[in-house]
Amino acid sequence: QVQLVESGGGLVQPGGSLRLSCAASGSIFSINDICWYRQAPGKRRELVANRRSGSTANYVDSVKGRFTISRDNNKNTVYLQMNNLKPEDTAVYYCNLHLTRYPDLFEDDYWGQGTKVTVSS
Repeated sequence: QVQLVESGGGLVQPGGSLRLSCAASGSIFSINDICWYRQAPGKRRELVANRRSGSTANYVDSVKGRFTISRDNNKNTVYLQMNNLKPEDTAVYYCNLHLTRYPDLFEDDYWGQGTKVTVSS
């Protein structure tokens, strides 16, 4: 069984920074594609950043130059570094990992529980 646990959300002032973490545990053979989504109140969930295995990262235009997606394979953890935060970044953020399980080598998508980010003065 695979479990994702997110952390790092909170209240921050405009211009501040946060780093979200998504730790995967369980029978993991490999983490392939990594994604971060967010959902603001009353809005649809949107893809913020993603990175396919062996490829470069992609970002929604509104966060380019401010957010960075990364991973630590040794820790099976994915990060979203968010700098120069704006009130419009306020949302619940979700990690989404496409990974391969062990030992059956079955590939599937997994979601974190979500972590709330509030940007306000």
